[in-house]
Amino acid sequence: MALDTSKQMLLDAQKGGYAVGAFNVENMEMVKAVIAAAEELQAPVMLQTTPSTVKYGTLETYQAMVEAEAEKAGIPVCLHLDHGNSYELVAQAIHAGYTSVMIDGSHEDFEQNITLTKRVVELSKACGIPVEAELGKVGGKEDDLEADGDTNTDPEEAREFVERTGVDSLAIAIGTAHGFYASTPVLDKDRVSKVRALVSVPLVLHGASGLKDEDIRECVRRGMCKVNFATELRVAYIEAGKKLMAKNPDTFDPKKLGGAGMEAVKELVKNRILVCGCDRKAK
Repeated sequence: MALDTSKQMLLDAQKGGYAVGAFNVENMEMVKAVIAAAEELQAPVMLQTTPSTVKYGTLETYQAMVEAEAEKAGIPVCLHLDHGNSYELVAQAIHAGYTSVMIDGSHEDFEQNITLTKRVVELSKACGIPVEAELGKVGGKEDDLEADGDTNTDPEEAREFVERTGVDSLAIAIGTAHGFYASTPVLDKDRVSKVRALVSVPLVLHGASGLKDEDIRECVRRGMCKVNFATELRVAYIEAGKKLMAKNPDTFDPKKLGGAGMEAVKELVKNRILVCGCDRKAK
């Protein structure tokens, strides 16, 4: 199948009371693993790359890999720019064939975030590409951006932000963080419900790596329609390689390492798809 946009995927998730799993990929093996897991469970799926990832491999390289694998799959597959940090990068991603983009202006003040996001929306809508934005600050480290603490999203500001920008989905801060957690996170799950009551577009949960399954499920039940997973996929991939090398230190074939990583990522993604409830939702 050709690459899909995230627009209908997330609207279907919102209507159906589940979330689409969105998985950050770093190489060919992770691309193959994520799509294989989604196809096995007949789930729609989003693959994501961050600015540092595309700097490492280029937008065109990742687009070509994901499109090639998506064409062989019988499920909806979307390629999403995660945490786009500039209007220019978003424009380049759309030109390269990405089918969904995020502009992250959360490090700007409210009005500057609106101005940047609205400009991106105007470009993307003209190209038929949906836009995700972020309001509030998710803690931890994502690429080269680091936040010392969390500033949870104000529901009224979320309503105004969506109305003034015209975004298709909104990532909100509820106490999650990028990366793994040093201590047990305190999630403001009620805030999800409050934002959902005021905002019509699908909501997005960032920083899900390391969260308990029941926490993710409750956030989905309250209105999260897309859930991002990144760090735990990277860890699964690397740990599988370490175990292989510890068991067989004379291994020299990169395909052996890649195969071990693929299998570990595939199993993790299958688990997360089930937690999000998007299995058997492919159309």
